[in-house]
Amino acid sequence: MKWLLEPRKSTRRLLLLLFDIIIIVLAEYLSLLIRFEFKLSAVPTDFMENLQLYTPINLLVTLVLFYAFQLYSSLWAYAGINELIYVVDACILSALLQFLGSWGLNYNLPRSYYMIYFLLLTPGIVGERFFYRLLRLIRARVNFSRQKNAIPTMVIGAGDAGNTIIREIINSDKIERDIVCVIDDAPDKIGTKIRGIPVIGGRDVIVDAVERYHVQVIIFAIPTLPSKEKKDILKICSQTGCKLLTLPGVYQLINGEVNVSMLRKVNIEDLLGREPVETDLKLILDYVKNQVVMVTGGGGSIGSELCRQIAAHQPKKLIIIDIYENSVYEIQQELKRKFPQLDLAVHICSVRNEHWVNTLFERYKPDLVYHAAAHKHVPLMEDSPNEAIKNNVFGTLNVAKAADLNGCKKFVLISTDKAVNPTNIMGASKRICEMIIQAMSRNSRTEFAAVRFGNVLGSNGSVIPLFKKQIENGGPVTVTDERIIRYFMTIAEAVSLVLQAGAYAKGGEIFVLDMGEPVKIIDLARNLIELSGLRVGVDIDIKITGLRPGEKLYEETLMDEEGLQETENHLIHIGKPLEFDEKKFFEDLVVLKEKAYKDSEEAREMVMQIVPTYHVNTNDNMRGISGVI
Repeated sequence: MKWLLEPRKSTRRLLLLLFDIIIIVLAEYLSLLIRFEFKLSAVPTDFMENLQLYTPINLLVTLVLFYAFQLYSSLWAYAGINELIYVVDACILSALLQFLGSWGLNYNLPRSYYMIYFLLLTPGIVGERFFYRLLRLIRARVNFSRQKNAIPTMVIGAGDAGNTIIREIINSDKIERDIVCVIDDAPDKIGTKIRGIPVIGGRDVIVDAVERYHVQVIIFAIPTLPSKEKKDILKICSQTGCKLLTLPGVYQLINGEVNVSMLRKVNIEDLLGREPVETDLKLILDYVKNQVVMVTGGGGSIGSELCRQIAAHQPKKLIIIDIYENSVYEIQQELKRKFPQLDLAVHICSVRNEHWVNTLFERYKPDLVYHAAAHKHVPLMEDSPNEAIKNNVFGTLNVAKAADLNGCKKFVLISTDKAVNPTNIMGASKRICEMIIQAMSRNSRTEFAAVRFGNVLGSNGSVIPLFKKQIENGGPVTVTDERIIRYFMTIAEAVSLVLQAGAYAKGGEIFVLDMGEPVKIIDLARNLIELSGLRVGVDIDIKITGLRPGEKLYEETLMDEEGLQETENHLIHIGKPLEFDEKKFFEDLVVLKEKAYKDSEEAREMVMQIVPTYHVNTNDNMRGISGVI
């Protein structure tokens, strides 16, 4: 019935079946003739009669064997070693069962007949199927030769992934690409050919080869290459103006799962040159599964990704809190679609609203809390410092107190590297948040911890979306200072760190990610322009605008006096908590709250008293790009 619904497949399988019957019968009678040196008159009459009687039985048994070994369901256009093994195994069994069957039914045949039968049947069945593959290849080549718009394409990587991509493109009559050359750094591969395509050299010939072969598309097909090496090669490719495609990662090589449909555009993340953060998924699952989990700021970049990953780890219930209804509605609908069994509750709530926060905690009694709700934009908060204090400091205090009062097991604060020696009110407010959770951890059964990381690629309001919009609008791309550097990570990495920290947390820790080498913002701008197929200074200009208030040229990840302690994950470290007078700290918070809610200009001065390392920078050379968590 299934075959009838797929007429193309059923026709192909019926043809294979018909040819198999012909080859089986030919193998039988040719084997008998070969045994008697092709002299038909020399074949004893009883042998011929026995073969005629057993042929229908052998046909039925052999065809059932072929079906059992999936010889009618394999895609012979892409047949390989596995399919060849299946054919050999099926033919061996066919010969063996024919021997046992004819002997059991007393249809005697010469003993050498069975070996000759196997030696004829196997190449016949293999040849038939690979002849089909040859016909497809010839047809694809003929169709390709007629394509006038085939895109000249370069493949980087002469390994398994590159070979698979090239094979699929060559065999397909729908992919309009002309693979003109292959690049690989391995000396033993240079000068060889892959499916007729020459391996012309290493990365040093990429630019020349693009011009010589008129390449328009470059496919990067080395998913096992370390990130730094990948970054260096893609940097060269981005200078050519070609469209860049790459495979998502090494896992695509598992079970041969590599194909053209998995290719994606090269992203700015590919040019960071840092290995992705590895996390212990089992450890995360063990402490999230069957827990009631609350995420504040769940509609934001970090908060929404937290919700996605937590939902995938089978929580008992997930509660999302956010003040912005549009973003929280989007993540709500996405989770309902992807995780229909998830017990989900969504509430519009400002963390400033102490009564509503307490009500939600009393209602749900969450086991785990991830506090991501915060104002994060540096220049905006410089203009509205009291709003940063109200939302970040006292919003955190409200949620932390509610977690403590309602017996929450773990509380994880999302912090930022801008809390280190802060030069802006946003960073200083987040430093106070860290002090709050450190103080709370010493007097609560709840395990309070903070996770501190740098800029997140692609988050709302971050520099990457800003640059992309500027490029789409024709430029210029604005950079505040050529010297500015930042540490970057992906949203998925940031969330992985948060989840891992939650598992490690014992109380009072500030977890910090080793974010590798910093990136110059101006290099980031150049890379994005080149990845867009444009040229800096020709198609798009980069404009230096001057630094804005409150921003550093360089970001630190830890205060000097905090030190570092390693965890089981070598990329995650713990900063030793600072000692401070908790009683005075909470007394100062009372004063700060009064000044902030009166929108007093003295609030900033109060923050400077609470955070001694906070210094307001008024010099033009200490202003910079909008910073984000």
